[in-house]
Amino acid sequence: MNKVILIGRLTKDPELRFTPSGTAVSTITLAIDRKINSKEQQKSTDFIQVIIWGKQAEATANYINKGCKFAVCGRIQTRTYIDKDNNKRYVTEVVADEVSFIEWGNKSSYRKLSDNDDFGNGVDYGDIPIGDDMTLIDDDVPF
Repeated sequence: MNKVILIGRLTKDPELRFTPSGTAVSTITLAIDRKINSKEQQKSTDFIQVIIWGKQAEATANYINKGCKFAVCGRIQTRTYIDKDNNKRYVTEVVADEVSFIEWGNKSSYRKLSDNDDFGNGVDYGDIPIGDDMTLIDDDVPF
């Protein structure tokens, strides 16, 4: 089984690109704190690169900014490439299956959904954009 769940903060604004066939791909880096000494409460930070595809990539690029808290569920992937000096390099990254916006970007940076958006349905849900690929859960919340 290859499954990872991460919660962290974006180190910079998402980078959105498109493949030659038009598929959206967004790259983010999450800063994730972890304790290294529980008695002294020392922390270390890991920086994890995450690749997000499709409509989730577009939504991430449109609504999340540097510093926002973000959750990812996905898989770890290692790939190789040849650098400019002809050396073989390895990259380990997380490929997102699901993303969750725990904190949104600044309200002033929101872009309202319209009927023309591929991932929106044009319905006004306040300031929270909801895409077709995001699942709403209508459970009873204890507060």
